[in-house]
Amino acid sequence: MRKYLFGTGIISAVISGITLLRGARDAEFTWREALAWLSWGITFALAVGAIVDTRRASRGHLVSADSPVSGKEQKLLQRRIRRA
Repeated sequence: MRKYLFGTGIISAVISGITLLRGARDAEFTWREALAWLSWGITFALAVGAIVDTRRASRGHLVSADSPVSGKEQKLLQRRIRRA
């Protein structure tokens, strides 16, 4: 679980969220800030989706074709079996 939580996608999303929170304290809410929060939400959702797909693929389940780990399911499953 540690390798998923400390992945670069999640870390960068959390850091950018902290940056957005710090910037939100000083200024009023504008459409630019709304777009920044929307962008952050999409980035966070994609990072979590990549984690879910990687975990599913390492357990032998199929993932959707648009996933970054699509086609690597067997490799991830074999790596998991070797560790166990």
